Amino acid sequence: MAVPKRKYPKARQGKRRSHLRLEVPSLVPCSQCHNPKPAHQVCPFCGTYRGKQVIKETAKKK
Repeated sequence: MAVPKRKYPKARQGKRRSHLRLEVPSLVPCSQCHNPKPAHQVCPFCGTYRGKQVIKETAKKK
């Protein structure tokens, strides 16, 4: 089994793992109820998508 001869610097380790991070989901306001919703998805509050009622209204968040 290979073992490194020297200790890797934390900076090099960080550069290697720079893409391994959590991303905040992008939220956009709903055109009907103006609550934040994920982009390109049905609004979980009013059930509309692209101006059309797709699902029945769900529980309202106050």
